[in-house]
Amino acid sequence: MSKKTYLFSIVCTLFVLFLSCKSSNSLVKGTPITNSKAAQQKPYLILISLDGFRWDYVERFQPPNLVEFIKNGVQAESLIPAFPSKTFPNHYTIATGMYPDKHGIIGNSFYSYKKDKLYRLGNRETVEDGNFYGGTPIWVAAEKENMVSASFFFVGTEADVQGMHPSYYYTFDNKIQSDVRVNQALDWLAMPKKKRPHLITMYFSDMDNTGHDYGPSNDEKIKETLYALDKHLGDLFKGVKQTALPVNIIIVSDHGMKDIAVNNYLPIQAVENPSLYKTLNNGAIVNIHPNDNSQIDSIYTYLKTKEQNFKVYKTEDTPGFEHTPQNEDWGKLQVLPDMGYYFTSQKRIEMLLKGDNKNFGVHGYDPNLKEMHGIFYANGPAFKNGYITDAVKNIHIYPVMSKILGLEIPNDIDGDLNELIDVLNAAD
Repeated sequence: MSKKTYLFSIVCTLFVLFLSCKSSNSLVKGTPITNSKAAQQKPYLILISLDGFRWDYVERFQPPNLVEFIKNGVQAESLIPAFPSKTFPNHYTIATGMYPDKHGIIGNSFYSYKKDKLYRLGNRETVEDGNFYGGTPIWVAAEKENMVSASFFFVGTEADVQGMHPSYYYTFDNKIQSDVRVNQALDWLAMPKKKRPHLITMYFSDMDNTGHDYGPSNDEKIKETLYALDKHLGDLFKGVKQTALPVNIIIVSDHGMKDIAVNNYLPIQAVENPSLYKTLNNGAIVNIHPNDNSQIDSIYTYLKTKEQNFKVYKTEDTPGFEHTPQNEDWGKLQVLPDMGYYFTSQKRIEMLLKGDNKNFGVHGYDPNLKEMHGIFYANGPAFKNGYITDAVKNIHIYPVMSKILGLEIPNDIDGDLNELIDVLNAAD
């Protein structure tokens, strides 16, 4: 092999390695825009979701960086999720200011009558299909106003909602470490002002993972995970401060977590009957879709006779909903496990019973249950210093974000700016 051929081979190999490294992080460019002159004058906002971060974790464990962040910013006593208190519905509620009944992402899994298709969080085709997603998520609102947005994971950012993505976004890969996510956010803030995102959304699943695996009452495991996450958040806070940009940070969670004993899992097979109806299981709520709607009453009566550690309701009578649900995708009946019980497959129950761990964590229940509450913390020039507000519903975050970024607040959302206006400085 000649020296020239050898060098060419080395260059090609390095180029392939470079491409593979780039693709491993799954960075995608949507339709990158440049900030308008008006957008360049606006502040910056980072929306951070800490999945499964229960309202009482900071008080219990005192993670230093979050404690300092809250001390010099604002906090709500807790953040009240929408029903069901599950990951996909509530992330998209935060993003749109709408209840799931209106924006359409009613569960981590659900059946869409309009599309005649099952939506599942693990199905890339449905997750990326913007036709499932209603409302105008905050990044779409920003892009429409020629304001650059970016996302390192957030429910809905991978979908072409109204034909749009953030200018920069990642396809979900939970193997990407927290420090990579933090460094990317800081790199985005270091971009030239015409291309620099004014809205950045971020997602961390650490607390949710540990909460599910060990339960929220396992102090040792929860604290260990929390302190590791807190260190990465501290790096982000420090890096943001060094930019000297007017950056506001809002930290939220989609839901809390409740302990469940392994013996309190219920087999979903106990309520299934394909000859009469289809079941869509979301653990703390099971949607029932009759094969024949003329049989709703008889199916209801049939399921009532099987009640054992769960209750059956007609959809309009189901507890947990703040308003009578109108979306047909819920199905005609709902099966709700009693508090402290949870539906899963018989196979998974058998697997869990063989393990050493006998306590886990779940969510999805009625938002009135305090264990289902999450967090709302905020810090930055738009926010007051050392201010505490009452528990607040997560639908009200969207109009606050819109006001900070100078975006128009849609008339059709469920959120109300007046519910959180007091956390903002008078000038904002």
